[in-house]
Amino acid sequence: MRAAFMTLGCKVNQFETETMEGLFRARGYEVVPFEERAEVYVINTCSVTHLSDRKSRQLIRRAARTNPSACIAVTGCYAQVAPEEIRALEGVRVVIGTKERARIVDYVEEALRADTGAIGTITDIMQARVFEDIPLHSLPHRTRAFLKIEDGCQNFCTFCIIPYARGPVKSRELSAVAREMKLLTEAGFHEVVLTGIHLGAYGIDLRDRPTLADACRTALAEEDLRRLRLGSLESVELSAELLELMRTEPRFAAHLHLPLQAGSDNVLRAMNRHYDTAAFATLLEDVRRAVPGVAISTDIIVGFPGETEEDFAAGLDFVRAMGFARMHVFPYSPRKGTPAARRSDQVLPMVRKERAARMQALADELAEEYHRAALGSVADVLFETSADGVTDGLTETYIRVYTDAPVTRGEIAPLRLTHLYRDGVWGEPIAK
Repeated sequence: MRAAFMTLGCKVNQFETETMEGLFRARGYEVVPFEERAEVYVINTCSVTHLSDRKSRQLIRRAARTNPSACIAVTGCYAQVAPEEIRALEGVRVVIGTKERARIVDYVEEALRADTGAIGTITDIMQARVFEDIPLHSLPHRTRAFLKIEDGCQNFCTFCIIPYARGPVKSRELSAVAREMKLLTEAGFHEVVLTGIHLGAYGIDLRDRPTLADACRTALAEEDLRRLRLGSLESVELSAELLELMRTEPRFAAHLHLPLQAGSDNVLRAMNRHYDTAAFATLLEDVRRAVPGVAISTDIIVGFPGETEEDFAAGLDFVRAMGFARMHVFPYSPRKGTPAARRSDQVLPMVRKERAARMQALADELAEEYHRAALGSVADVLFETSADGVTDGLTETYIRVYTDAPVTRGEIAPLRLTHLYRDGVWGEPIAK
């Protein structure tokens, strides 16, 4: 029997899909591309924006068209916060949210036997207290491996639905982190990215209170690991211990993704972020002092309710001063059930779109400046994809490098960065 998978959203979702693929393979299913006809379609949804919800519904409908008799199983954040919307869609037979994924094959096989409505369990995620540890039964089909070590969030930013979809912080035991790291390195993965929904809070729920630095040391204990990278984490949760480990351990990528979200103190307060621009700027100074050469990327939301043109202009100025290596820019999207969505001072969609374009132009400018400053240097590149004779990959500081040199996908090799190219730089082999 064939099963096809599709993932929307973050790297945590990507990892969770890989664990579910492994569960189906362990039961004898053949995993095929989502575009092919299959008996089972699993759609791992995202709900970070209303567009994510819409894409999820479109994928469900596409699967139903491809095989009207298939069992469509829907999981993830959208399934958690709006299960009835999903159950009403044609072809949906299983709905399980952000928990109970270890039982997804059981639910699917029950649905295949029964001729009833959608089955599954949507648990009260706010009562979940234990990390759902699903071992990797099969290995990712990528050059970099993501390893989820934390789930849940306790920040409750006013714009974000994710705490309601993921529940409180739940951390993976260090012994399980060590187990999965051994599996990944033995499979030949050179880079592993530790991911989580609220990664900086790792360990606060565990008995021995391990920290994110402890999780990183556990990962780095695998001697065959060539590069460790962190997913997104909150700036206020960076510890001196973690920065010292990044500075002194050559295999720890000098790259941090620290979501700013807004460059205006008025907007940050309205978002319920736990810092102001002065504190964020000071922290970036401390990080750059502690880890020379570190690359800092960020997320920015524009057009938040109540954001004035003056607030936005302040944000542009602040972002420029911070000199980010890379930025992900999002126009604000109201999420039903969040405090921000109930505000009466929503910014018009056309204004949100125009501000997003202006912020993205600045993001492109800053990225080019960052890339230009790296020209002439030599960097180790993990090669990922090839097309038309050109292979590309990432440096430890997350610069995308392209080359036509004879390199092998999945390997790490040094290249000299020679000139700007596409969204990154061009690399040439080192002269011997």
